[in-house]
Amino acid sequence: MTREEFAKMKQELEAEYLAIFKKTVAMHEVFLQRLAAHPVLRKDHNFYVFLEYDQDLSVRGKNRKEILGGFLKNIVKSADEVLITGLSGTKEVDEFFEHERTFLVEYHNRVKDACMKVDKMTRSHKNVAEDYIPIASALNALGTQETSHLNKNLLKLGELLEKLRKLEGRVASDEDLKLSDLLRYYTRDSQAAKDLLYRRLRSLADYENANKALDKARMKNKDVKLMETQQQICCQKFEKLSDSAKQELINFRARRVAAFRKNMIELTELELKHAKASMLLLRNGLIALKGDQ
Repeated sequence: MTREEFAKMKQELEAEYLAIFKKTVAMHEVFLQRLAAHPVLRKDHNFYVFLEYDQDLSVRGKNRKEILGGFLKNIVKSADEVLITGLSGTKEVDEFFEHERTFLVEYHNRVKDACMKVDKMTRSHKNVAEDYIPIASALNALGTQETSHLNKNLLKLGELLEKLRKLEGRVASDEDLKLSDLLRYYTRDSQAAKDLLYRRLRSLADYENANKALDKARMKNKDVKLMETQQQICCQKFEKLSDSAKQELINFRARRVAAFRKNMIELTELELKHAKASMLLLRNGLIALKGDQ
């Protein structure tokens, strides 16, 4: 790699770092705004500590044991969900939640697949921008060595490719920010919605088991009062979870539609802007090349 190629690569990496930093700040801002707008979480003490605490929180990352524990927990949760819906015969009693469960399973898979494909597309744009660097450097090197009339055209062509490289890099950054991150965010958000439905189904299974235990206690006339109390606790927990889950899912539906609409409009506007800029660069480049002939 020549010194010029190294300088351009460094500039490219700095621009990419700046884009990642801006993207991270934007995603954190969206997350904090959601917490601040949530009727329950905005009153949480930990949220106030996060916003107002001016000392070092000394937050550490997860160690291997904790990561492995989380992985095993997800496996157990998935197996538990199969057992709840399969062997125990627990069936959804509310048409709203049954519809949401069917939708979320399909929606999550579609968004996850789209996220992977958009990441590949964004990576392709970045690769194109990086490929412009050695080509532009080679043309500039030839332009400085060539003594004929062709040297001016080579230098102008190298300059044109350098401008196209910067433009292609902005295209990749905008697609990453407006589309890739949006899909990645809602992949996780839809997974959280699925987890919410799982917790509600788990609560429903506990409520049904409490009803069966109460029936057995009444048949044996033993521990009836205890089983009635347990049944009431399970019922209250299930009803409370159902109410909050329904509101969360309604908010999720409105939120995702608004977010996708906003980001797709902004991305389309940026794509048109970059396409016009690219076409203008190519047109001016051709005019400049023809003028030197």
